[in-house]
Amino acid sequence: MMDVISEFVREQKRYTKSDLRRIFKLPADYAYVFIKELKAFGVLKAVKNDSAQRDMSDLVDEDIHVVDVETENDDNLYVFVYVGIVTVNNRIIKCYPKYVLSETDLLGEMKQVIKVISRYGSKEQIINLYNGDVENSQFNILAVILFLIRDFYESGVYNNSEDIIEDNGEGEIIWDKTINEGFSIINNNRPYYMDLYTRKTVDDDFDFFKRIHECVLTKCSKLLEESDLLDIFDIAAIELSEAVLDDFGDIDYILYRLQAELSIQFNTRKQILLKTLYAYIANSRILEDSYGLSMYGTNSFNLVWEKVCSEVFSNKLNTPIGQIGLPDHLHNAYEPHTRLIDVIEKPKWSGIREDGSIFDKEVKDTLIPDIINISQQEGICQFTILDAKYYNIQLAEEKQLRGQPGVGDVTKQYLYQLAYKDFLSNYQITEVKNCFLLPTQSSEIVKTGVVSMNILSSLELENIQIRQLPARVIYDYYLTGRTMDVSDLQL
Repeated sequence: MMDVISEFVREQKRYTKSDLRRIFKLPADYAYVFIKELKAFGVLKAVKNDSAQRDMSDLVDEDIHVVDVETENDDNLYVFVYVGIVTVNNRIIKCYPKYVLSETDLLGEMKQVIKVISRYGSKEQIINLYNGDVENSQFNILAVILFLIRDFYESGVYNNSEDIIEDNGEGEIIWDKTINEGFSIINNNRPYYMDLYTRKTVDDDFDFFKRIHECVLTKCSKLLEESDLLDIFDIAAIELSEAVLDDFGDIDYILYRLQAELSIQFNTRKQILLKTLYAYIANSRILEDSYGLSMYGTNSFNLVWEKVCSEVFSNKLNTPIGQIGLPDHLHNAYEPHTRLIDVIEKPKWSGIREDGSIFDKEVKDTLIPDIINISQQEGICQFTILDAKYYNIQLAEEKQLRGQPGVGDVTKQYLYQLAYKDFLSNYQITEVKNCFLLPTQSSEIVKTGVVSMNILSSLELENIQIRQLPARVIYDYYLTGRTMDVSDLQL
């Protein structure tokens, strides 16, 4: 096994080729392969090396610079567009989110972020065995290892049980066998059995597949330990076996046995586990001296941030109006099952037929706010429109404005209130608040400022306040299933 080099990098930070070679101790001839692999799987992007790019905290499509990797030098900058863990052979890349500017507790930050990503993706119920597309794919050992270990902690080791018949045991009495084969004494026309046959179910500790499972789990745990990843994934080491795969026969024989076992198992958990063990062992030949390229994380952490804020601030967008708690006597305008998202008007396209008559077509797409919160604040019903924005904003007197949401984000946020104008009037809601929610490494909520456009605020629409939220606190709420009162934002 090669020595493992495990290092942190920050999402969206600009790195030169020399930086990457220094951080990951890359030989000159391997730097090309390293960068090419990361670019091929969408983890790394190249931009031009100029002062504007060095000051940027976000990356947009027009920044991306397409260039031949073989001719690249420090005239280009490289940007990690990923949050999570990436392995390239024996290099472990730990990509932390872009808002983490202090490096004092990167391990703590990453441990929590990994838990958030895991919870965010838990509904998928899918093991991503391969990275990339059909033409450019590699076995994703990291995803497989994590599945096997987490499955073990949830459900234990694979087991095949065996039914044993005992004389006068403590298990279930087998009456058919007892009556047909046992000796009885008749007293007052009632039979009394001196011996009872009982059934006991025991696990076979020497089962082939149980021992294979224990061997693979121990190997996977050691791989994570050698990669400095056990702590980040918050996993306890597993030591169940001293065996190696060769002890069970050659690879083809082990795969044959797994396939045969799979054909007779109908338990869903066992089927998934056997298939995952098969995939791991089938690829074990290429894993002896190399991790290949594996990924656990996301290219779209903005979607994770949106989901986190949506749950923490009790998003009512898809909640039926009848369940929100609005005054019953004002339900005349909408059916109780109508959702808040359904209230927003959809675009209507009108066409002209050959005879000159008009026909209408309504499309499904419309404005979709991130979060709508309806709450009672000091006895007054407050309608709050929140938009989770994954930006590193810099808005201070001594600095120029950087990293802010675009004009499209601002105008849409105004339009969300306009889209609910009739709804607000019908329910006599006059208290409306509008706010962008951005992550920060700070330990408390930061009142950052306000963004306004006179052309829209003149329509009696609320200007958009800006709050930077302490990401670690918000993640803790998300991971523990708690909600935060919108009043904490002090809008």
